[in-house]
Amino acid sequence: MTDQQHRTDAARAALEAVPLPAGGTLGASGRVSGFSFAQGRVIASITIAPEEAQAFAAVREAAQAALLATPGVAAALVALTSERSSAPAAPPPHPAPAAPAGKKPPVLPDVTHVVAVASGKGGVGKSTTTVNLALGLRALGLKVGILDADIYGPSLPTLLGLRGQPKVGADRKLAPMQAYGLKVMSIGLLVDEETAMIWRGPMVMSAITQMLAEVEWGRLDFLLVDMPPGTGDAQLAIAQGARLSGAVIVSTPQDLSLIDARRGVAMFRKVDVPILGIVENMSHFICTDCGARHAIFGEGGAEAEAKRIGAPFLGAVPLTMELRRASDLGQPVTALDPDGVTGRIFVEIAGRLRERLS
Repeated sequence: MTDQQHRTDAARAALEAVPLPAGGTLGASGRVSGFSFAQGRVIASITIAPEEAQAFAAVREAAQAALLATPGVAAALVALTSERSSAPAAPPPHPAPAAPAGKKPPVLPDVTHVVAVASGKGGVGKSTTTVNLALGLRALGLKVGILDADIYGPSLPTLLGLRGQPKVGADRKLAPMQAYGLKVMSIGLLVDEETAMIWRGPMVMSAITQMLAEVEWGRLDFLLVDMPPGTGDAQLAIAQGARLSGAVIVSTPQDLSLIDARRGVAMFRKVDVPILGIVENMSHFICTDCGARHAIFGEGGAEAEAKRIGAPFLGAVPLTMELRRASDLGQPVTALDPDGVTGRIFVEIAGRLRERLS
């Protein structure tokens, strides 16, 4: 048996030995699923009924602690999941009062503003916008972090050139990784690059909640949450559990993108999250050979939509070869050249966002 197999068996044994509230252990209950162990990182889920969520919160914490105490385990993520579509209620979207002695403190107590960056659909450059917007805020002298909440398609490790895995702090929380002065956490840092995340909605919600509450974010002026596409469980978990100061909507100018952006706006408004503004991405393309300007996806659609729904228009970002190349290399354009044409656009957008929340 290889050393890796020994460590895998030890981690699985530690997880399955965790006691249950009504007696017995996880191993005997058959509730453990989705177990994976690679390069010192462990991920597992515990299957529960929705009404068991409160009772099993302590079980999940004990399971994660048991894994982290196992030799060879550097990082662990244990989530609660359910076969049924319903999920336990998330915390309210407004700041909660200070927790009484003996209870958990509020989530992200040292973060001034948590801002969701959403699109309603994929393929509009939302993650690239999130990274460069964060770097624009950083260029203004602010302390900034990014949470990659796209469980199925995490992009931040690639966009920021991050390798390796998060370390575990003294209080058993994960320490965010650092890139270009930003604090970063992503499920892509905990699983192998080619791992398919075949998770149900409740498990996605649990994982996102953990990355919010069990990461040592520390003191931040802004935590940007790179939202997954759509308006489902993941979006609800963040909107109701992270004290959102507001949301930024990213859209291309074309009607097909704007239709989905409207759904995103409607979702946030239903949970009382203010829309801080709309960013029009890929507003136009400037030919590198002739210098001509081409409105590939139309032009001005997002700005017109912002006026229609009464939301601020934060700015338009062109589609450039420089931006694409920098993103693929993990060297964001706003980090390398904040005074360049594209870098200045993102810094200006960041300034408008800061003004909205000042």
